[in-house]
Amino acid sequence: MEPGQGSGAQVVSGRWGTVACVLTGASRGFGLSLARLLAPRLGEGSVLILLARSAAPLAELAAELRGGGTGLRVECVAADLGCEQGLQTAVATLREVLTAVRTGRLLLINNAGSLGDISKSFLGLTDPDEINSYFALNVTSALCLTSTALQAFGNQPGSSRTVVNISSLCAVKPFKNWALYCSGKASRDMMFQVLALEEPDVRVLNYAPGPLDTYMQFLARTMTGDPEMRQYFQSLQESGQLIDCTVSAQKLVNLLEEDTFSSGAHVDFYDI
Repeated sequence: MEPGQGSGAQVVSGRWGTVACVLTGASRGFGLSLARLLAPRLGEGSVLILLARSAAPLAELAAELRGGGTGLRVECVAADLGCEQGLQTAVATLREVLTAVRTGRLLLINNAGSLGDISKSFLGLTDPDEINSYFALNVTSALCLTSTALQAFGNQPGSSRTVVNISSLCAVKPFKNWALYCSGKASRDMMFQVLALEEPDVRVLNYAPGPLDTYMQFLARTMTGDPEMRQYFQSLQESGQLIDCTVSAQKLVNLLEEDTFSSGAHVDFYDI
C-alpha cells in the first residue's frame, strides 16, 4: 500500500477483525490522522477508545467515525492526562470498557504528549513543579494507561496484544533547549523496552513518526530558545521536509499490518 492511502474506500472494511483499540492524543495532528486510518480496519464488535484534552473536537471525530457504516463502537474520554483527576478518569474508563469486551486483539497507541517550555535552556529548568508536571503527562500517564489496559484486557486465549509508543528522534539524539522533550521521549522508549522484555507475549513498538507538519513543529521553529535549533526547524519547513501526518500514520499502519518488527524496537519513519 502506498503512503497516503488508507481511507475507508480503499480498505477492506474490518480487515483486522474484532479489536479493542485505545488511542491517546486523538483530537488533532498525528492522532487524528491515525484514528481515521484505524477506524475502517476495525471489524464488527470492535471498540475504539479515543482520549484527548479537548472535548469538542473529540466528539466531532467520534461522530465522523461512527458514521462510517461499520457499526464501530467509539468511546470518548476528554481528560487532561497530565493531572491526577484526568488520569484517574481515563484509567477508570479503560478498566471498565476493556474488562467487559470480548475481542481477539488489543491495540494501545500512546500518542499524547507535549513539548514543554522549549524557550528555556537546561539551566533555566529550576522549578520542580514545572518538571514534575511535564513528566506526569509525558511519562507517568503512558505507564499507567498501558499497565491498566493490559491488566484489564488480560491474556485471553487466542488473543493478541500490541502496544505502540509514539516516539521521536529526540529519544536517541539530544537537541538544545529540548531537555524535557528529549528526556521524556527517551524515558518512554526505555520504559516500553522493559515491557517488551517482561511480557514476551505483548508486541511492543516505539515508532518515531518523523518531523510532522503540525502545530508542534510551528512551536519548534518559533519558540525554541537556541537560534541555531530554531533555524534548523525553519529550514525543514522551507525546504518542504515536513511530513504530512497521514503519510506517517499510514507507515505505522503498514508496520502493524506486517507485524515483522522486533518487539521493543525503535523504528523511525525514515527506516521504512
